[in-house]
Amino acid sequence: MAGPKEQPLPPDVMTRDDAVEILRVFVLDGGLSMAFQRAFEEPDMWGLLLVDLARHAARAYARESEYTEEDALNRILEMFQAEIERPTDTGTTTPRGKGH
Repeated sequence: MAGPKEQPLPPDVMTRDDAVEILRVFVLDGGLSMAFQRAFEEPDMWGLLLVDLARHAARAYARESEYTEEDALNRILEMFQAEIERPTDTGTTTPRGKGH
């Protein structure tokens, strides 16, 4: 069961013992804090995950704001490219088990 500021579990994983959580992201002091595990054998699967996430986010914006799905997705992609080219903060990655 999720806490008051946590996302609920997706219905299709609730009864599955083989489901593995791989990513948690929080907004904290205007920035992001995250925990994740590598999870995939090949790094290209993270590209698939990021695209799926971007599409879901664009649909949410289309449903809940004045943005169309296409406009929202374009804004997401533009920021992704800008952040790849000129990072505002590359952050740090702490190995699991160190401070967790």
